[in-house]
Amino acid sequence: MKAVKFIFLSIFLFVATALFANEPRMMFGDTSRKGVPFSKDPHVVSFGGRYLMYFSIPPHKDKPAGGWNIGIAESKDLINWQKVGEINPEAEYEQKGLCAPGALVRDGKVHLFYQIYGNGRKDAICHAVSADGIHFQRNATNPIFRPTGEWNCGRAIDAEVIFFKDKYFLYFASRDPEYKKQILGVATAPANTDFNREDWTLAADSSILYPVLPWEGECIEGASVIRRGRKLYMFYAGAYNNWPQQVGVAVSKDGIRWERMSDIPFLPNGKEGEWNSSESGHPHIFTADDGRTFLFFQGNNDKGKTWYISNHEVLWRKGKPQLKPAF
Repeated sequence: MKAVKFIFLSIFLFVATALFANEPRMMFGDTSRKGVPFSKDPHVVSFGGRYLMYFSIPPHKDKPAGGWNIGIAESKDLINWQKVGEINPEAEYEQKGLCAPGALVRDGKVHLFYQIYGNGRKDAICHAVSADGIHFQRNATNPIFRPTGEWNCGRAIDAEVIFFKDKYFLYFASRDPEYKKQILGVATAPANTDFNREDWTLAADSSILYPVLPWEGECIEGASVIRRGRKLYMFYAGAYNNWPQQVGVAVSKDGIRWERMSDIPFLPNGKEGEWNSSESGHPHIFTADDGRTFLFFQGNNDKGKTWYISNHEVLWRKGKPQLKPAF
């Protein structure tokens, strides 16, 4: 009898392991807009004794004219999240929508960089600041950045701002003049900037990273950058949503010239039947209060009918990032 029980227990544990081995610890989806989990473009900061995550939320199913907006959730452990606010259109230039937030903490305030959305080639980067991380005051010079030059279409989305070599680097996605391929660019501002429009200057009159690998398709976007020693590491999304989109990594010594670390994705989409089989995309690399590094990303398995945000711990071995094994 004991042998039979042991066999049944072993079978149960085997099945449970098979079913849940690929389920991440964190699965966050805001259901307030569509009635199903739908959250994209995560960005996390540590502020005010907790973690705040900013993310894109879709138009209300009953009020589509409101466009995409930004949700805010908080957590103590980077696993369990509770929604605590939204950032909705206030200014005239935001009326078609705002989304894809990036944030940094400076002098006790959260600085949010986001895009206006729904304007095609006129989409641009905006800036707002908050003393509590929830309520934001818009920059009077908004939109603060759109690129110039013949190498792009004039559009700027997916802002990422980091301080490096005594200046601020603004990474953004644009498109080629034909509005077909999504590409990355970079601008800089001085250390004493208020992030106003007049402070930003293109650091390269060309794309710093554009799709060339088969898995990158026609798109590179969603750059997220972390400093490790004297180098910057960029985690980026390759291919448009659900092609599938996957995550790659590039490295740079000066913030302008970038070299891919591999020809294959760092974080691929899941296998058939897994929660992220349609994509693992739009990454955010984040250093927690205890020094550990986490890669936040969006995913789904139904070609975009739902969207979840999850994270995966990243280890560093001899200057190279590695995904921490699940077990």
